[in-house]
Amino acid sequence: MERRRLGKTDILASVLGFGGSEIGYQRASGRTVARLLGSALDAGLTVIDTAECYEDSEILIGQALGARRRECFLFTKCGHARGWGRAEWRPAALLASIERSLRRLETDHVDLIQLHSCSLAQLRQGDVIAALERAREHGWARYIGYSGDGEAARYAVECGRFDTLQTSVSVADQEAIELTLPLAAARQMGVIAKRPLANVAWRYARKPAEAYYQTYWSRLRKLDYAFLGEPGDGAVATALRFTLGTPASTPRSSAPRSPSGGRRTPRCSAAGPCPRESASGSARAGARWPARHGAARYRRTAGKSAASVEVPRTPAQGARWMGKAGGMMRSTGARSHRQVGTWLQ
Repeated sequence: MERRRLGKTDILASVLGFGGSEIGYQRASGRTVARLLGSALDAGLTVIDTAECYEDSEILIGQALGARRRECFLFTKCGHARGWGRAEWRPAALLASIERSLRRLETDHVDLIQLHSCSLAQLRQGDVIAALERAREHGWARYIGYSGDGEAARYAVECGRFDTLQTSVSVADQEAIELTLPLAAARQMGVIAKRPLANVAWRYARKPAEAYYQTYWSRLRKLDYAFLGEPGDGAVATALRFTLGTPASTPRSSAPRSPSGGRRTPRCSAAGPCPRESASGSARAGARWPARHGAARYRRTAGKSAASVEVPRTPAQGARWMGKAGGMMRSTGARSHRQVGTWLQ
């Protein structure tokens, strides 16, 4: 399993990582999680990423890791200790949440603690960042980061106080490619790519019930990429290669949905550039989207921020767009999109 340094930290992250949201929200059993994590670590994954608001994810991970804690880098997030949508940004509450996470994860420290989608206004006040810095001083976390998108993510890079940024990067969400990644690269900041496959929202024939998937589903329907019609996991592979080929990023993760999937992850192999037919097909899909200059751009306001997608308009642009991940594809043997995680650099 290839490993890459996460920014200026001493974390050598595996190119694939394990994300803990699914095991919490789907209420996986302790036995299932133990088998999943064991398989992931055996396959060479070194990063586990979770959050305090992913139901019992932290508890399940803590129980499953046991003596193998030292074999991995453990990341978690804070700001929603009472559950997603019930944010609490008081410094005392953040510190209490971090202490609770350590108990739930059965560890004396995490390798990375991240503010979870804190607003730009809250970031600018500074006290939420200071709370994480205090946690680092106490030895509860080795590094601190921000997880989010848009202008808040940009500020997290600009302020110079975070070690890492976790932000959305996919074929359906490319705002970060211009807004944050170049600056993060210039500052040698570790970047974690989340939602790398846009939740594979294209697989839903109808608008999904999960609100978390709906924006990407609507956006991908309008973009109508040709490669999304590829059979089997072909579309997943192409979408993953795009994210893996994005410059200046480093890890994000998804969890296997079954023990068998966990055992099969990941076999590292270079896949080379995408076929020209796929690139040209994507270019044709992009050309159907109106644009004034060069690449087509689709903007849609989703909650607090607008996301932008750039689509190639010519076969040459398409070949560059689809081929820039040449040699970086990692075959995971996964059975579903949730079994694939990507760590970029």
